[in-house]
Amino acid sequence: MQNQKWLGTITTLLIIILVISGCGSSNNQKVDPKQSNTANESKAPEKSDSDKEVTIEYWQYEFPAKVELIDELIVEFQNLHPNIKVKQTNFPYDQYNQKVATLVPAGKGPDIINLYYGWLPKYVAAGYLQPLPENSFPTTEIENNYYPLVEAAKIDGSYYAIPTAVRTLALFYNKDLLNKAQIAEPPTTWEQLVETSIKLTETDAKGQFVIEGLAWEPGAQLHHWYRDGLLPQAGGQDLSEDRRKILWADTPAGLEAFQYLLDFAIKHKVGINGFYENDSNAFMNGYAALNIDGSFRLGSIKNDFANLNFGVAPLPSYKSKSTPSSFWANAIPNNVEGEKLKAAAEFLKFLTSKEVQEKWVDRIGELPAQKAVASQDKYVNDEKLGPFIAQLDYSRAHFFIDETQEKTLFVDATNEVLVNNVPVEKAFTDLVTKVQKLYDDYWAEVDKKS
Repeated sequence: MQNQKWLGTITTLLIIILVISGCGSSNNQKVDPKQSNTANESKAPEKSDSDKEVTIEYWQYEFPAKVELIDELIVEFQNLHPNIKVKQTNFPYDQYNQKVATLVPAGKGPDIINLYYGWLPKYVAAGYLQPLPENSFPTTEIENNYYPLVEAAKIDGSYYAIPTAVRTLALFYNKDLLNKAQIAEPPTTWEQLVETSIKLTETDAKGQFVIEGLAWEPGAQLHHWYRDGLLPQAGGQDLSEDRRKILWADTPAGLEAFQYLLDFAIKHKVGINGFYENDSNAFMNGYAALNIDGSFRLGSIKNDFANLNFGVAPLPSYKSKSTPSSFWANAIPNNVEGEKLKAAAEFLKFLTSKEVQEKWVDRIGELPAQKAVASQDKYVNDEKLGPFIAQLDYSRAHFFIDETQEKTLFVDATNEVLVNNVPVEKAFTDLVTKVQKLYDDYWAEVDKKS
């Protein structure tokens, strides 16, 4: 019995010691928080793809009204999509091409880039851009909803860019100067344009311009007026259906249109290159009575020359009607992928929405790219916008291989006549040959890659 009591006592003491020892060890043990798995702990939930924050960069050139509007639209977009941040970067227009050519191939460029449609073939051929995501911008929807001119952004069967707004050219006229010359209505034909321009021209005793009858600047909008306005109006064609051959010299219409354009400077002497710095400045400051310009100019006049008493009329016609059209469009560089690509597509859908197109009209003066938006009564019946919109159905957008080079060649050809007294026929023939070489070189490179 005593042995049993002794054993019981020892057992009890051992249990007490073990319990005390166990409690002590749990109080002093260092717990690795990475290995902790207590009931009170819970892991933070991972963000789903739709919740992850992504930042994208948008590039456009420095056009103040556009920069300001995009800044406001970014705020609006981010309120709708709080997980997508958009940064806007701008460059001076004359540096824009260089920045794109240098930074985009190096992967340091934007996620969305605003480009003149005439640059697209060059950038696509260089591998800078990718086709728009088909699930966000189905080809059938683009071609059903947008004006046909946007097909200039379709290369090898794919759309590489989409515009918010489009442009046509029209005839701007200074109402005060027309009233002073007792001219009741703006000209509507080629012949009337010549007659009206002559009546509106004023020179001083030395023969220097005081008022240009028609602002004459080949490097501004006049080279566009030739390709998609004067040439088809005279019965000529711009390009072959496959976009490989320049057709200007295939009929007498090409030379006739070229001569008509040059005669304003060399025969009628109603305007000259560089007067009052450029054509738009001359017109907006009241030193040019007539000017052929784009709908985008409406925003500049509204902001900076609100007192200018002017009107807008469709371009004068000849054998048929035709007007140049163009657009700046948003594209996605080739190296954008994953979440950034999804975010870029979302921002592009926002920029092409009806609401944004309407804001673009009010603030910039450019025309809605979608037919349903532009055809609203408030735009069609507008005194300034209406003449531009009325021309959209017969407008044309030239397929540029290299807009900068094509413009330079055209301006050089006009200077050959004006400065070097080269016959118009020779300057025209040389121009067609040089432009054709640009196209031949481009297509040869495309064919080599394919």
